[in-house]
Amino acid sequence: PPAPPPFPFSPNNKHNSPLSFQTQKRCPKSKARLSHLYLPHSFSRNEDSAQSVKFHPIETPIFMPVGTQASIKGLLSHQLRQCPIVLANTYHLAQRPGTEILEKCQGVHNFMNRRDGCILTDSGGFQMVSLLKLAKITESGVQFESPHDGSLMMLSPEESMKVQNAIGADIMMALDDVVPSTTEGPRVEEAMERTIRWIDRCIDAHKRPKEQNLFGIVQGGLDLELRKKCLEALVERDLPGYAIGGLSGGEDKMLFQSVVNLCTEMLPDNKPRYCMGVGYPEDLVVCVALGVDMFDCVYPCRTARFGTALVEDGTMKLKHSQFETDTHCMDDTLRETNKVWWDHSMPQEQLSGSQETTQGGSQPDEYSTNQYSRAYMNRVAARESAGCNVTTQHNIRYMMQLMKEMREAIREERFEKYVQDFFTRHHPKGDYPAWAVTALRSVNIELVEPQQQEVITTGLEDKMEE
Repeated sequence: PPAPPPFPFSPNNKHNSPLSFQTQKRCPKSKARLSHLYLPHSFSRNEDSAQSVKFHPIETPIFMPVGTQASIKGLLSHQLRQCPIVLANTYHLAQRPGTEILEKCQGVHNFMNRRDGCILTDSGGFQMVSLLKLAKITESGVQFESPHDGSLMMLSPEESMKVQNAIGADIMMALDDVVPSTTEGPRVEEAMERTIRWIDRCIDAHKRPKEQNLFGIVQGGLDLELRKKCLEALVERDLPGYAIGGLSGGEDKMLFQSVVNLCTEMLPDNKPRYCMGVGYPEDLVVCVALGVDMFDCVYPCRTARFGTALVEDGTMKLKHSQFETDTHCMDDTLRETNKVWWDHSMPQEQLSGSQETTQGGSQPDEYSTNQYSRAYMNRVAARESAGCNVTTQHNIRYMMQLMKEMREAIREERFEKYVQDFFTRHHPKGDYPAWAVTALRSVNIELVEPQQQEVITTGLEDKMEE
């Protein structure tokens, strides 16, 4: 395939890395914002001329599904056309297929046939937590024992950059020292300090700064002073963007929201803010209000493989016997299809069981997952590969629609009302999580009691499942 075209926008950083970020609209009460993000692969080619291209803005806030090994279980790459950015993981791609194959394919976009969008790669730092029993962490880097064949791999900041340069992702994450979010004591400060030292090694080892963007990751656990120190050090490096790391590991949600709030307050206004590993719908709504632009999480796809669909007012466990004879579609409020992501228009017709596609039948994958009844999904969910395919697509489309609704609410200056309506749907009894009430109140959004429509003035017991 032809090489990506030159990046046509002015970079937002001193490294001249190919990222442009422009805020288009702000919520007048909270820190929520609608922005346009341009990346090296956020373009389309003219069907008649491969050399004729058009760059498209990726509208944020955005959710990015996780394809750890350059794939999402049960889906093909062309079934992710509605997703502007998809994640892959450096550690796992280095293990299999390895950098030699990725270089031979001229990068992961070609390897996975991802022709309609961008890719972000995690540095491999998270595996310090998920594969802790197989890892040995030193100042040099992290030595992993392969879960496949027992071989040893040293993932240093330099090696992480080498692998990510071979992968060729639009956004690559710096290698950071990650500890579980519930960790206390000197290990948290040690990890934060090492993260700062490693960012300089990553910057020095990054060989393609004008083709790929390097994001730094804010660490410091739940200690706000350590977070401040890390924030100040990373901001000095003037990177294209920044991530909030080390959360979503079972920590107290009140502390979670205070860390996110601090980070969005201190991070540069002209750079994208990425909250790593956050994907529960309630968390997304709250964090958007706190000023986060980008999110990723395995939750929508993983829960789909267990037969759970995400719907407007919560979740639907499709394997339950109550759906055996239910001929309704999964969620008639879901209008997202597999339209390519830069077509921001919503489908005109409500697809709730229709056998027609939104594009006149020309594209067989541009269908609504609501063509399938709950009774059918009860039969195949978590049992057949077809069930995994449909439910995973459904959940990804739910997340895409959720983010689109929030963007439209910001654009139309009704984000506060959107947040209130969202929590009323998910908590019809008014049992709002205390952490969410506190977080939203900090940005001037008050949740209302569903029946009397009175402002909530006291904290409520957190009843949300962790």
